[in-house]
Amino acid sequence: MNENNTTPVYNNQTPPLSAMLNSKLFLKASTVLLIIHVLLLVGFPSNNLSGDDAFEVIPINGGAVGPESFDFNPVDGSGPYTGVSDGRIVKFIQSEGRWTDFGFTSPYRESCGGPAMEDKCGRPLGVKFHKSRGVLYVADAYFGLLELGPNGGLATSLVSKVQGLPLKFTNGLDIDYTNGFIYFTDSSQRYTRRDHMLVTLTAEQKGSLLKYDLESKEVTVVLHNLTFPNGVVLSKDGNFLLVTETTNCRILRFWLKTPKAGTLEVFADLPGYPDNIKINENGEFWVAMYSRKREILSWVHSKPWIVNILSKLPFVIVRVTSYIIAKLESEGLAAKLGVDGEILKILEDVNGKTWKYASEVMERDGYIWIGSVENPFAVKMKIQE
Repeated sequence: MNENNTTPVYNNQTPPLSAMLNSKLFLKASTVLLIIHVLLLVGFPSNNLSGDDAFEVIPINGGAVGPESFDFNPVDGSGPYTGVSDGRIVKFIQSEGRWTDFGFTSPYRESCGGPAMEDKCGRPLGVKFHKSRGVLYVADAYFGLLELGPNGGLATSLVSKVQGLPLKFTNGLDIDYTNGFIYFTDSSQRYTRRDHMLVTLTAEQKGSLLKYDLESKEVTVVLHNLTFPNGVVLSKDGNFLLVTETTNCRILRFWLKTPKAGTLEVFADLPGYPDNIKINENGEFWVAMYSRKREILSWVHSKPWIVNILSKLPFVIVRVTSYIIAKLESEGLAAKLGVDGEILKILEDVNGKTWKYASEVMERDGYIWIGSVENPFAVKMKIQE
C-alpha cells in the first residue's frame, strides 16, 4: 500500500518483488498460526488439586470485567479494593455484599468498558495501599503510576514517563515502607496491555523493573531487558524482591540486602504463565497463573524465524490468534511458594468451572481472593488446610 493509502496498479505486469515477499510472508504466517492452533487444541494433561474448597462468586457491577489485583485499606480494614476494565477502582462493602465506586484513573468516562477504550478510560492493574497514609497507589496500564487519596475520586499521576519515554504497559507494584520506595513493572516497550498476548507470542525482552522514591519523586530503572515482567513483591524481611516473568513461566529474585545485594537469580520455575504475586502473613507467596504452560509456545520461541514473522504481522491478525489461544486456555491455576521458591501447594480448577485466567491470589483471614483480567467477577474461597 502506498503513502496515499490507495491500491497500487501494476498495469498487468508482474507484481514487484515487495508484493511477492509480502505474499510469501502471509503464507508462512498463516501456516505457522494454523500449526499453533492445532497443537493448542491438543492441550496438555493436568491434575485437579483444588479439592472441595467452599467459594463465593462476587460479580462486578456496572458491566465491567477484570478485577485484576486486590488490596485492603490497612487504616480501617475496608475492602478489598480492585481495578476493573472501565477504568474504575471499586471497593467491596462486606456488610452489603456489593461493590461501590471509589475512584477512576482517567477523567474520560464515555463508552468505557471495552479493550478499544482502555487507552482513554484507563485500565488499573496493580493496586497497593500505603500502610499508614491511607493512600492507594495504582499501576494503570496506560497512565503509569498513580495515587488515590483516602476519599478516592480521580487519581493523580506520579510517573508517566521514564528517561523521557512514556510508560507503555505499567503492570504490578509493591511498596517498600522502610525506605519509602514503590517498585513497579513496565511489561513492554512495544505493546500495550490490549496486546499483551503479543508480548508472550513474540518473546519480547524489553520490560523493566522500576523504583519510585516517594520523597524525592525520582524514578530509577532497577532491571531492564526482562521478558514480560508482571507481578512484583518484597520478601517479609525486605532482603529481596520477586518479579514474575510471564513468558518464561518463572519468578526472578533480585537481592536488595545481604552479601548478594544487586544480584539476580531464578527463584522458581512454574507450571504456568504467572501474573501477580502476593505475600501472606507467614512470608509465603501466592502466585496466580493465567493458564498452564503450553509447550507449543516454547517451540515457537525456539524458532527465530517464526518469532520474526509474528513480530512483523499486522496487529489485527495476531490479535485474532491471541483471542483464540486465550479461549482455549480455560483452566484456573495458582501456587503457594515457600521462602526459597519451593512449591507448597497447587490450586487448580482444571476445566475453569468456577475460576480461570487467574491474575492474582490474595490470602486474608482464612480466605483467598482470586482475581482475573478476563472474568466479570471475583472469587472468595475458604482455605482448606
